[in-house]
Amino acid sequence: MKKIYFLFISMVLGMVQLFGQAEFNTGSMIVNVNTYGRVRLSTPDAVRHLQRASILVGTPSGQVFDYNEDSEENQAPELVTPPSWGDFELFGSFDNTYSNNPPDVLVGLNAYGWTNKTFTVLKFNVKNIGTTAMTATVGLDIIPELAMEYGFDTVTYDASTGVVRFHRGTDMNMGMKLLSTSFTSLTSFEWFDGYMTDAGYWGWMNSGGLQARYVSNTADGPVTITAQAPEVINPNETMDVYYAFALGTNQSAMLAAIAEAQQKFDDLFSGLGDIAANPNALRLGYNHPNPFNGQTTISYHLPTGGQVTLKVFDQLGNEVAVAVNASQAAGLHSVDFDATGIAPGIYYYTLIFNEKRITNKMIISK
Repeated sequence: MKKIYFLFISMVLGMVQLFGQAEFNTGSMIVNVNTYGRVRLSTPDAVRHLQRASILVGTPSGQVFDYNEDSEENQAPELVTPPSWGDFELFGSFDNTYSNNPPDVLVGLNAYGWTNKTFTVLKFNVKNIGTTAMTATVGLDIIPELAMEYGFDTVTYDASTGVVRFHRGTDMNMGMKLLSTSFTSLTSFEWFDGYMTDAGYWGWMNSGGLQARYVSNTADGPVTITAQAPEVINPNETMDVYYAFALGTNQSAMLAAIAEAQQKFDDLFSGLGDIAANPNALRLGYNHPNPFNGQTTISYHLPTGGQVTLKVFDQLGNEVAVAVNASQAAGLHSVDFDATGIAPGIYYYTLIFNEKRITNKMIISK
């Protein structure tokens, strides 16, 4: 069997590197990523609540990149120190060399955590490594395991908040939210052996609806499949997708953790405004932190795919750095700009896309 589920216990606050996988412990939640891109969540007492969340990338041909049939290690998951965002970070990447079946993608996964928090933000960077443009529908394959038990869970979707809730009675709650856009499809069904096929995934990812409630009635438990609207990714272009996952001893605690994760995401992409209200606008966010000494994150939104450049200038208009010069897909993007070696002072960063330019100010401190 290709995918071996590793069972381990981590009782030490902090971060651990294991064979074929990596994890961090925030003090309130353990986040674990294995060599094929499977994400697991546990409480610090090593009680698992998420068996697996893994990326799905589908194309109109009905072919879907998934964890079981396609994913192979490209870069083994590892701890990132210091983290580029948050207090903890894991990174790994995975491609389709296990099956060599399309779609040809390279998926980078960053998992972020914050000290003593019960939520994580997952960033999936999907790159088209094929030779032709790809219309990609991205989603998740989710198998809950609340309190290390399967079966009889309820999965509900609140359209007003965008939160998917997994719970069994009033026991441990797990929540999930797509942060970077909105769902176009959400469906749950009872787990069965052999469900992981391209035809099955493609059908669920294009169900055409957002299932408001699903109640598992067997010990096998539910599988939940999500999807968002398709995006065109040209060869060597990428797109980013962000999700929040949270645990809570009850619904209120879980929702509070999801809200905090949402705020972290909003802070990272501050200044972009309501993208959903006008997805055809080019947007440049405020760098965070600002002022800064060392590294800062700059976010932006592209209305379509294409060549994008992000340059940094001093007060006299002299170019001092090129932070981005690449072809990228439509959607949200962020870059970590390292100002090491640049003198303290006021600088301007300019986003250039399709002959349009947007500029914001940043301050490098001493």
